[in-house]
Amino acid sequence: MLKRAICTYNNIADELDLDWIPLHKHWRLNERHYGELQGWNKKETAKKYGEEQVLNWRRSYDNPPPFVAWNDERHPRFEEKYSSLPAAVLPKGESLKMAIQRVIPYWQDTICPAVMDNKKVIVVAHENVLRGIVGTLSGMSNEELLNYNIPYATPFVYEFDRHLNPLRYYYLLGEDLTEEDVLLKEKFVAS
Repeated sequence: MLKRAICTYNNIADELDLDWIPLHKHWRLNERHYGELQGWNKKETAKKYGEEQVLNWRRSYDNPPPFVAWNDERHPRFEEKYSSLPAAVLPKGESLKMAIQRVIPYWQDTICPAVMDNKKVIVVAHENVLRGIVGTLSGMSNEELLNYNIPYATPFVYEFDRHLNPLRYYYLLGEDLTEEDVLLKEKFVAS
């Protein structure tokens, strides 16, 4: 439900002449909420909290930044697009672990059934939630997940067997694969 993902999807749909396919937006696919750091640039944040602490919040698995206060205008409850949701379900700050716990139910309850129904699904989301999905599907450890980066604006494909076990994973722009991407790709072996 964030502008960058919506614009990215619209560009993809337009380029592929797929503007007619159904579009489903969901808050669980939103980028990780950075709490008190939300809306600040890295320089401002480092000045207030120190570079080491900011890096720890951004790159640790289960250490969230300070949450925004209930009455802070950066709390998602103040955004009209979330007015149909109970405020208590909206994140006021998240660690990577918390963001993953938010996105996986959507993966399981919405995306998986569509794939099992032989539908091709395009998921346009943000780096941290995509890392959560990729990490879950590939069985990455927390450490591997923290060090894995998803290239921006680079389509990647998962192919599944009939039980939704991943068979193959690959980027559509293969010439830009890094060694890290190749190592992850090699983890997938057809069962």
